[in-house]
Amino acid sequence: MKLLLIGSGGREHALAWALAKSPKLTKLFAAPGNAGIADLADIVQLDVADHPAVVSFCKSNAIDLVVVGPEAPLVAGLVDDLDAAGIKAFGPTKAAAQLEGSKAFTKGVCDEAAIPTAAYGRFTKQDDALAYLRQKGAPIVVKADGLAAGKGVVVAMTLAEAEDAVTACFDGSFGDAGAEVVVEEFLEGEEASFFVLSDGTNALALATAQDHKRAFDGDEGPNTGGMGAYSPAPVMTQELVDQVMAEIISPTIGTLAARGTPFKGVLYAGLMITADGPKLIEYNTRFGDPECQVLVMRLKSDLLELLLDSVDGRLASARAHWHDQAALSVVMAANGYPGAYEKGTEIRGLEQMGSDELQVFHAGTKRDNGVLRANGGRVLNVTALGNSVADAKARAYDAIGKIDWPDGFCRSDIGWRAIAREAIDEN
Repeated sequence: MKLLLIGSGGREHALAWALAKSPKLTKLFAAPGNAGIADLADIVQLDVADHPAVVSFCKSNAIDLVVVGPEAPLVAGLVDDLDAAGIKAFGPTKAAAQLEGSKAFTKGVCDEAAIPTAAYGRFTKQDDALAYLRQKGAPIVVKADGLAAGKGVVVAMTLAEAEDAVTACFDGSFGDAGAEVVVEEFLEGEEASFFVLSDGTNALALATAQDHKRAFDGDEGPNTGGMGAYSPAPVMTQELVDQVMAEIISPTIGTLAARGTPFKGVLYAGLMITADGPKLIEYNTRFGDPECQVLVMRLKSDLLELLLDSVDGRLASARAHWHDQAALSVVMAANGYPGAYEKGTEIRGLEQMGSDELQVFHAGTKRDNGVLRANGGRVLNVTALGNSVADAKARAYDAIGKIDWPDGFCRSDIGWRAIAREAIDEN
């Protein structure tokens, strides 16, 4: 099969790495790709927002499947336009991708299907949102309704912080994404990420993970797109997985199917495991980043086969097999991220890294006359397998110590919750 992979981040490098192992694959193209993906695929100079250009490329090159990595092309309807042209694509339609494209839309699905989630209010006027905040008090969560590159959510511990977040949304800090604001109840508990594939009717549970959103050690600092992840998440017992499938995933898939907008693709549920059970924080309609990196390291099954099962409606008989080992990924980011940062700084020391148990996935990199340079905020994802989360962490940070990039930084405590749990279990 000939594939086109859409995207340029660490998630897409991880997908390319996994897809390249499939015996079904004969040729992999990527647009726009990055320096790491270029080692696995032919990089195509395509504007992925120009859907007719993508369709034309696929027809000219007899592409058998398009795999859409990031959320923006999904929300913009790329899959719809590929479907209309008779080109097979993995990912949800524009209508189904609203599960990520609009937090208010997802809350409406939760209301319709009685899915457990945080109590909320939705607002298109700043004064109404501020009045609701003052009525509810802090801590409270403020979310820009639309896509904001992982930065449109503020967990406000004080009323002043919440008011600033609402004002930022309506002042245009997130563009059109902040034209509507969702204000949510603050949920107490432990977060977990849960992934399933859906073919529009059936859902296949994949694996669990846990992300680290805050920029600095101890979960301090501003929210980011994610500073590291590990899988599996010990908090997600099999009993909880079954409960999430029954109370959250299945009702979501069923509701969208009943509406005539069936969900096909990967559904990523961000969960809070509360004293009252699991509750849905948000949906993403693509593999997480950096969660995808730890998932592909643990996946034993052929990823391409699973994606085809989703597209072709065969998930009822599909199975995903996983390594028993844990995987952990540490994000190396440019100094200053998630604020202002410098691009173009040189990265050395990656030449000898790479095995089935250790991969450095490129997130924001480019080659400049043979020199590897940073080209984004999150730049590298150092990802390792281990017999425990602690073991995987030790292997990942050992590799980081060999990378020569003085203009980057990372958290030093990725996996701390799971490692603490492992230590208790050992004793």
